[in-house]
Amino acid sequence: MRKGLVFIAIAAFVYACGGSSAPAESNSSAGAKAVAAVAKPDGEKIYKQYCVTCHGLYGDMGASGAYNLQESALTLEERINVITNGRKAMTAFEALLDEKEIKAVAKYTMKLGE
Repeated sequence: MRKGLVFIAIAAFVYACGGSSAPAESNSSAGAKAVAAVAKPDGEKIYKQYCVTCHGLYGDMGASGAYNLQESALTLEERINVITNGRKAMTAFEALLDEKEIKAVAKYTMKLGE
């Protein structure tokens, strides 16, 4: 009987200690998710992942008929439209990237002509 009471006391202690740390862990992971959601997408990183193959590292490669981004006169809005919907041989990235990522890439491509 005494062993049973000791077991219950230990179990209650473990439960009490375990229960108090669980919310702190979930708050930490919730905080990390909030930071990730707020973080701005890296246009250069996304460009290097998806665009370098045709446009090249500096935007002037022109593989597969890709336009020279260093000489492009497109506005930011026009670039966003081209990245979103594609053009000629260029694939549309609407299904691969969200609006913020597309805008970040478009902004990065504006820097290639500077």
